[in-house]
Amino acid sequence: MSDQVGTSKRDFLKGAAALGAASGMVGAAIAPRELLAQVLETGVREDSTLAKIRKEGVLRIGYSQTGPWFYKDAKTGDLGGIYKDVCDRLCKELEIKPEYKEVTFANATVGLRKGDYDLYGSSLTYTIPRALTVNYVGPLYSKGSLLLIHKDDAAKFKSAADFNDAGVTFSITAGASEEGRIPILWPKAKMVTTTGQVTLGAEPVRAKRAHAWMSGDSDVILFAKRNANWATVFAPNQPIDKRPNTWAVRYGDAEWKAFLDFWGHFVVVNGEMDRLFAHHMEKLGAA
Repeated sequence: MSDQVGTSKRDFLKGAAALGAASGMVGAAIAPRELLAQVLETGVREDSTLAKIRKEGVLRIGYSQTGPWFYKDAKTGDLGGIYKDVCDRLCKELEIKPEYKEVTFANATVGLRKGDYDLYGSSLTYTIPRALTVNYVGPLYSKGSLLLIHKDDAAKFKSAADFNDAGVTFSITAGASEEGRIPILWPKAKMVTTTGQVTLGAEPVRAKRAHAWMSGDSDVILFAKRNANWATVFAPNQPIDKRPNTWAVRYGDAEWKAFLDFWGHFVVVNGEMDRLFAHHMEKLGAA
């Protein structure tokens, strides 16, 4: 047995020496790290997204506009946001390029399951119906919801319980996580839906066809800042229904999911998520 171990050790040292010699001969053309990657077996399935994006050098990312998470600069049209920055950082560390595709919330999980993109990188709040169709990553963050109301209606509502009335109408964007929560939280109230990007749900409130728009806390705060002539936030310091908020991938790819889970844990633990949240809220005028 000792002779077998000794032989294996000699063979390993010969292989290492050969690898070192090869890296010296190719010089700058192929880095030693790349040579090592060609020699070592990673255990990642070839049909995994993790293997595919490393081979192709591109990660296709779906997103919906939900400031401060993903948004377009009004002046330049450039894409920015908390999760946009995190997606860029992920691709930089993987040494690949991001390829972004904009979708509505209503089609977000559908596009992911169809294979239009390999990561939905926008602000996707946890719901059980969504979790039955797509695989949540992380989570990377958590947030609650707030209610945006018209300033003319501010005196009508003293507590959250006041919204549970047959005379109250909520506005919600189709496909948003709050769509399934309103009937549970305020069963007596009515509900109207809009389609498209999330902030379109505020339009019925502006037009006084609805009393409240329910959306993510940061989304509502930013929208109210930009529309201060008519909009106000009900109980801004008391977010409702706090839940995990994060990315999603397709089911069935264990390597890709495991990689993103722990990488996501890394950016949470080292404070990057909190730093980016504070940066973009300040940048957009909400801090």
